Formats: sequence, C-alpha cells, structure tokens
Amino acid sequence: MITKIQKKERPTKILQFGEGNFLRAFVDYMVDVANEVTEFNGNVQIVKAVPFGSVELLEKQDCVYTVLLRGKKDGKVYVENRAITCISGAICAYEDYDEYAAFAKNDDLRFIVSNTTEAGIVYDESDKIELCPPNSYPGKLTKFLYERFKATGGSLDRGLIILPVELIDKNGQILKECCIKLADLWELPNEFKSWLTSANTFCNTLVDRIVTGYPKDEADALKKDIGWDDNLIAAGEPFALWVIETNNPKVAEEFPLDAANLPVIFTDNLEPYRERKVRILNGAHTASVLAAYLSNLDTVGEMMEDKTLRTFLEKIVYEELAPMVPLPSDEVKIFADSVMERFENPFIKHYLLSISLNSTSKFKVRVLPTILETYKKTGALPKYLCFSFAALIVFYTDGMRNGEPYEISDDANVLEFFANTKSLEVEELVYNFLSKVEFWKKDLTKIPELVGEVATALNSIRMNTMRGAVERSIS
Repeated sequence: MITKIQKKERPTKILQFGEGNFLRAFVDYMVDVANEVTEFNGNVQIVKAVPFGSVELLEKQDCVYTVLLRGKKDGKVYVENRAITCISGAICAYEDYDEYAAFAKNDDLRFIVSNTTEAGIVYDESDKIELCPPNSYPGKLTKFLYERFKATGGSLDRGLIILPVELIDKNGQILKECCIKLADLWELPNEFKSWLTSANTFCNTLVDRIVTGYPKDEADALKKDIGWDDNLIAAGEPFALWVIETNNPKVAEEFPLDAANLPVIFTDNLEPYRERKVRILNGAHTASVLAAYLSNLDTVGEMMEDKTLRTFLEKIVYEELAPMVPLPSDEVKIFADSVMERFENPFIKHYLLSISLNSTSKFKVRVLPTILETYKKTGALPKYLCFSFAALIVFYTDGMRNGEPYEISDDANVLEFFANTKSLEVEELVYNFLSKVEFWKKDLTKIPELVGEVATALNSIRMNTMRGAVERSIS
C-alpha cells in the first residue's frame, strides 16, 4: 500500500467496464462526491474489458488515486485535488473470469457503466456465448445479464440500470439493440429476451469533460503537493456535464448525483443538450481556430489572450451560435460562458492545428446547421460564420503560414478537391465548394447570397491578410 488514505467499506453498486482516465476522472469522481454528500453509499468495481493491458497499478495502489481538476471557474483559477476512494477493486474479465462473472449474482449491484470507445458498441455476429468472456462489449454484457437472469429467476426488480458513456449518438439505444440481436443469435430463451428489455433500463447519455490523464511532466511536484507517490493521477478540467436520458424515475432516485450538486441532468430528451454542446462548444472551435491559426496563433489559450481573435470568437458564440440553440436563453448563456472559461484554461495547451483535423466534415456538423437555421428563421446570413467559411477555404488552399508549410489533415476527396480548384478565381472557387453535395449533403449555392457573402470575406482575407480581415469584420 503506497498511501495511508483509508477506504470505506460500501456495497458494490456499480460494475464499470473500463479503467481509463476518463471514467476515473468523470464517473468515479462523481460517485466519490455523491458518497460524501448524499446517501448513495455505493462503490465501483472496475472490470478491464480487453485482453491486453493490466490493472496491476490500480491494485498496487489499492484502487486509490487522485483526480486533479485545474482551470478557470467563476472567473478565477481553480485547482482541486481529490483522493478517490470509491473503487472496491479492479479485475480482468479474461484473467479473472469467474470472479468477474460472480458479480452477476451480486444483490447490491444496480448499475453498469462503460467506456469501451466508439468502436466498442458494435454488433459482432461472430461472437459466441461459450467464450469466457465473449469478445465484444455487447457480447460480454448480454452474457452477464443472462447469468443474472438465471441467478435471480428472472425477477423483474433485479434488472440493472445501464449507463454507457461512449461518444456515439443514442449509445444506450444502440447497446440495447446489440444485446437483443445477440440474444437472438445465441437462441437464448424468450423469457430472457423479455426480461432483458423490461427489467433493465438502457439510458442514452451525453458526457463532457476534458481529461488529459497522467501529468507526467509535472508528476514529481504534484506528488509532493498531494503527499504520496500516486502514479495514477488523472488530470482534467473543472467543467463537467453528464446528461442521462430516461423515462424511468428510479434512475434519478437511485443515482442521486444531481442532489450532490454535481453537473448531472436527468431528462427524457437529451437532444437539445447535445445540440447545445455541438453548436456552441464544438462549433466555436471549428468556426474560430482556422482564422486564429492563420493570424499567427498556435493555441486556444493564445487565441483567448489576443484581443482581435477573442472578440471574433465572442461574436461567433454570443451573437450567432447561442441564439439558435433550442433551450432557454439563460441556460444557453451560462453554458456559453462556461465554454469561454474552458478555452481560457491555463493548464491545457490545445493546439489549433490539432483541432483543424477534418475541418470540412466538422464544419458540416457543427457550424453549417446554425447558418442554415439562421437564414431560415431570420432571412439573413450570420456574418461571422460566413467569414469562418471563407477562412476554411483559405486554410485548405494556402497551405503556408509565414512562408512555412503546415499540415492539412482531411479525407482524400477533400484534399483532392482543393488541389484541383485552388487556382480558380474567388467566386468560382467558392461556388464549386458550396455546390459540392458530396461534402454538404445539399447544394449550398441554392441559399441566396451565401456564395456572395463567403466570396466577399475570402476577397477581404486575400487583400488584407487573415488578421486584417478579422479586424475589419469585427469593427
């Protein structure tokens, strides 16, 4: 035992598939807080769901570690060190299969949480129930639930609440569909199939927190600060959001994270919250970083300290993105303010060139919907988002900053398009780009004045440099 931090014995209520930094700094952090300030009184059992890697370091530290949250909060620099003591153990589903499978009979177990990456929730028709465990995560879960069904005699009150946090749309629904398909594939009893869908609650979720992981460059100093040799420090930002979609009132009653003043929202419709995140947080990144990079800035932090680019970003967020989010304006304003604080985080160095990856497809998902909706509702085009469209074209056609080439990462068809069209006159280039149905799923030249608005901005950039054009746009 490395630390003298004491753990409290509690019933194991949560089985967690995954031991990575995000789960430990997000889900386990919240459970730890809830144990302290509510009557939740539940621990987490970690299951390593892949055959490679090890939980040896977790075991060596008795599954105790520090979550380090650093950033801006309420306008001030915020630092929090919290020792997480809610993890009862960590096992490997492959090496410790019998111990893992025994949790299916655990009377205290109420929740399953997972983060098996976006590729983890997939239907694998080659998976087999005879495997110990099955290969895929849905296979593991289906077999686990079948073992619980048999152990409990199919009792309807012994089902589980399943909370996947994988970053895919409708994650709970897709996971449920995979389990149903596997139950059919494996020819499991109809009684189990009925129990699977009626006794268990699969929740769609939306999660948000930047977790940078183990801060190796600062580890020695941080260990002195916390007072022990913690080799599992999980660093992240203070901001967090967990939206849990369910029509089952028992979920919020049994998992009272919101009662612990944690940023958890229980709702019967998470789509407005997803739209808020995509349009404001992700949209702000995509709409601003290319102009910032071509204005000779390298990180989000530098952009926030630059008066011109910060003003450009603020106009994008508060004047154009936020008004089109389908939630109460005060809620949207609070979220937008939090986004600005997150961008100001002095502890995270977020490189603009890294964010530029696949900017065309990101623009289609994150920014274009606001342009289209603004025009539909107001009959006018959002000035700054149209400028960001022009900045996107310049980024892909120039390829040079201050005489030095920069890397452009995108799909081959996007790169090929710009290689073949970059020498065209401005209006023709813009027209060809906006008419590319392959990129946008529609012909954007059909939107009155959009070609002209983007071409005007592009001409301004060519004539005045990116920084000069941004200054003109915000004046």
